[in-house]
Amino acid sequence: MNDAPNFAAVLRSWRTRLQPADVGLPFRSGTRRTAGLRREEVAWLAGISPDYIKRLEQGRAHPSVAIVRALARTLRLSDAEYELACRLAGHAPQPGGLVPRHIGPSVQRVLDRLADTPVAVFDAAWTLIEHNDAWAALTGDDWHGRDLRSANIVWRTFHDDTGRVRHPDPQVHKASLVADLRDVATRYPADRELNDMIGTLRTSSPEFARLWEGSAVAHHRSERKTVDHPHVGEVELDCDVLSAHGADLRIVVYTAAPGSEAADKLRLLTVLGTEIMTRRH
Repeated sequence: MNDAPNFAAVLRSWRTRLQPADVGLPFRSGTRRTAGLRREEVAWLAGISPDYIKRLEQGRAHPSVAIVRALARTLRLSDAEYELACRLAGHAPQPGGLVPRHIGPSVQRVLDRLADTPVAVFDAAWTLIEHNDAWAALTGDDWHGRDLRSANIVWRTFHDDTGRVRHPDPQVHKASLVADLRDVATRYPADRELNDMIGTLRTSSPEFARLWEGSAVAHHRSERKTVDHPHVGEVELDCDVLSAHGADLRIVVYTAAPGSEAADKLRLLTVLGTEIMTRRH
C-alpha cells in the first residue's frame, strides 16, 4: 500500500481546511454542510471550471503550472506547500532560473485587507499576477483572462499601451523599466518566457533595443503618478513599490494624502463599485 501523498489528496485536504470567510466569501451561519470550501467556490476563485476541480480531486486530470499557481493563490498555500503541489503535479517548483510567481498567504492578506486601497502584485519582470478590486476600478487593468505577455508592464509600455496611468517623465520611466528588466534577466536566465519577451521586444521596438544595449542597471522606483479616470477625471497619487521579502514580488500601492481631492476620488471609486469602473473605454 502506498501512503505517499498525491495531488488529488492534498488538494482535497487544503480545500476542506479553509472557511469562506478566510477567502472573503460571505455565507449565512448554519446554512453550510460542507467542511471547508465547496468545489464550486474554489473553481470560481481560481478561474477554473467546477468539473475540472472535481477531476483533479479524483486524480483524473493533470494540472499545468498555471493551474497550480491559481490553486495555490486561492487556497492560501505557503511556499513549502506550493513547492509540494508543484512536485506532486510533476512540475519543478521554481528552480533558480525561473521568475517566481507564487503569492504566499501574507501577501494575499495585504490584498484582502486593503480593500479600499488600490494594490497589485507583480513578479520581478513586471507581470501583473494579482490585484484587488480597488486597483481594477482605478486603473482599468484586470489580470483575469490575460496571458503573461499582455499582463506585463514592460511589454505594454513599449507597445504604446500604458492604460490610464501617466508618468511624470515617460522617457525616464521607460529607461528605468529596461534597466530593471536587465537585472532580472541576469537573475533568472532559464526563464523561457522572459527571454522570449525580451527577444521579441528587441526586434519589434527600436526604442527598447536602444535602451537594452545600454549599460545601466537600476530598480524601478516609487514616484507620483496621474491616473486619467473616465468617471472621476485626473487622480494624482503616490505610487509606492514594496518588496515581498524572500518572494521576489513587487507590491504596488496607490495612496492619496488624507483630506485631499485625490483621496475623495478614491473613496468615490469605492462607493460606485468596480463593475462600472472597470469597463474599458
